[in-house]
Amino acid sequence: MEEKLINLYNESIQELKSIDIDMQDKKYIGTIDIQISPRALKKYGYCKQEDPDKKYKTVKRYKSRKVINYQKFNTHHIYISKWVLELNDKVIKNTIIHELIHCIPYCNDHGKYFKKYATYINERLGYNISRLGNKKDDYKNSNIEYLEDNNYNYQIICSKCGQSFYRQRLNKNFVNKYRCGICKGKFKIEKI
Repeated sequence: MEEKLINLYNESIQELKSIDIDMQDKKYIGTIDIQISPRALKKYGYCKQEDPDKKYKTVKRYKSRKVINYQKFNTHHIYISKWVLELNDKVIKNTIIHELIHCIPYCNDHGKYFKKYATYINERLGYNISRLGNKKDDYKNSNIEYLEDNNYNYQIICSKCGQSFYRQRLNKNFVNKYRCGICKGKFKIEKI
């Protein structure tokens, strides 16, 4: 399984290089390693970053405190969940490329630079890189039966567009704190 991950990672690096995104440029990107996640069960994958570049430091003030953010790191560790490797190669590469984008300076979060790169890659290479994955669709596209966890306590529904998702636990201020990512509508919560 580890060998499959490394092969797909190398293919992803070559595809990005074909559209002028060089992920092997150690001066600009830093070093990247990839492995199977030892613990992530729900996430597709994640990118852990170390050794921040001090030249890319931003300081923001929030009331009386300072928050320091680094926009470039020299070491990146990409972890892909074991269950993702059961899916088809296109979905795995989509996940790998999503995490590779996080290695690019100013793309640590899912902000405007991340979206710019994701859109560019989607248009040029035909991927579907987004902020969140859709497990049900990915299992369907991989011809694998999707068995949904039924141990949820809450269903969250957008009152504007009707999108729904499930949670086991909720922040007590969830409705006031968050909005729908599709239409910016308010959520309503139903206890299951």
